[in-house]
Amino acid sequence: MYKQLILLGILSTLLNAASQAENVDWAIHSDQIYPGDGSGPVSGVLVLDNGRVRLLADGLPGDMVPARTLRAMGQIVAPGFIDPHTHACADFAEQKDNLNANYLTQGVTTVFCSNDGGGPVEVGQTLDNYQQWGIGTNVALFIGHGSVRNAVLGKEDRAPTATELTQMQQLVGQAMQQGALGLSSGLFYVPGSYASAEEVIALAKVAAGYGGIYDSHIRDESSYNIGLLASVDEVIQVAQEANIPAHISHIKALGVDVWGQSRQVIEKIDHAREQGLAITANQYPWRASGTSLIAALVPAWAREGGHAALLTRLRDPAQLGRIRHAMQDNLRRRGGAQALLIVDTSDLLAKGHTLAELAKSSSRSEIETALALIKLGDVRVASFNMADEDIVAFMRQGWVMTASDGSQGHPRKFGSFPKKYADFVRDGQVISLTDFIHRSSALTASTFGLSGRGRLASGMAADVLIFDPGTYRPLADFSEPERLSEGVSWLWVNGKVAIEKGQLSGIKAGQMLRGSGSKTP
Repeated sequence: MYKQLILLGILSTLLNAASQAENVDWAIHSDQIYPGDGSGPVSGVLVLDNGRVRLLADGLPGDMVPARTLRAMGQIVAPGFIDPHTHACADFAEQKDNLNANYLTQGVTTVFCSNDGGGPVEVGQTLDNYQQWGIGTNVALFIGHGSVRNAVLGKEDRAPTATELTQMQQLVGQAMQQGALGLSSGLFYVPGSYASAEEVIALAKVAAGYGGIYDSHIRDESSYNIGLLASVDEVIQVAQEANIPAHISHIKALGVDVWGQSRQVIEKIDHAREQGLAITANQYPWRASGTSLIAALVPAWAREGGHAALLTRLRDPAQLGRIRHAMQDNLRRRGGAQALLIVDTSDLLAKGHTLAELAKSSSRSEIETALALIKLGDVRVASFNMADEDIVAFMRQGWVMTASDGSQGHPRKFGSFPKKYADFVRDGQVISLTDFIHRSSALTASTFGLSGRGRLASGMAADVLIFDPGTYRPLADFSEPERLSEGVSWLWVNGKVAIEKGQLSGIKAGQMLRGSGSKTP
């Protein structure tokens, strides 16, 4: 009888313990966990449950029972990366798979779209569509200044009337209420290039009223018009007069005329930050930018009215002469015809060749060769126009985060984050692994107000990356720009497995992330 009572007591204790146990989804053990906040690495266990980080601790609590356990010793565990400047949404459509695999395989769990002043004006409906279709990554949108201007003014090179400016402000306000992160601009591109700083400030004030940010492809990254340094001053002016955080997209010193000016740019931004302005930037880790041949070479005045209007001007001998002259100087500014690689065009024979090679093979001048390509329509180029010293100088700044600016035909769309790690962390040792992770996750989240993302901490969204420090690298290059990166072992998006043992799962678990303005009464 006594033994039976003892057995009953043991059984009761076990049943009671079982009833008090907490079931969780995942327990990930590693000796290389980077929380994303600039600390680490730490050794311990990361627990995920119900789409959230349950805890990060030295060991698994005795009352937790994980459905799955993963031992990732020697591998890097980090928050999923956040890319603040992409053109990924151009790939999304109702009938596509929308997995966004080229970003998932870089370890990116969140992408921002509608950069450079573009994108849809109807932000809320667009996000609703994406959620309905299913997207592999989280998505956030800006409201594009160029799109707003185009909706009200078209591509006219003039200032808005008071009534038109009010209409533009109303469109920005509506977009902010629908969840836009802030106002983006592309002041180098038509029609953004036609806007004054005062126009931008008036719209940025609206975004600021909803807690938004101003994100800018600045007016001139080179010496095309007002120059690099004056363009940085303009961003600082917008931040100051609109009382808004400002972010410079893909910061660079583009072209031979401004190589070495990174030092002066850094001094300007540091001074503004010391004065209390929230100025930040992003950067992609490539010497070559990606743009259209038209944007690279044709002056802005000749692009007014769109491609059809440009073709009309090219048929006018007087205007053609002016255009040729401007194109010649722009070609010099870009580093010459050998620095422009054709990466996407309807002329398949031209693809993969430099403008210099095409000119030589056709026995035409470089400008005539460029004009022949431009007449075909949209021609994308990789423009090798940056100096290594400037790239490194910008990368070392604590306010510069990682981005891709992924565009068609450029390998940055498929390999920017692993390239930065492989070239500038593992091999070049320009920045530390801790800084690389912080500037690819938590820094971006805090800058753009994504309070529930970017860190491995209790309650945060379970966007989690595991990569092999020895094999994480890009496979895409300029000859094969669409090869998926390798080295990501595991990836979770909102607690769902997007990559398992290096293989894409096909699960589309992305959520649409709305800015604080959508919560404003």
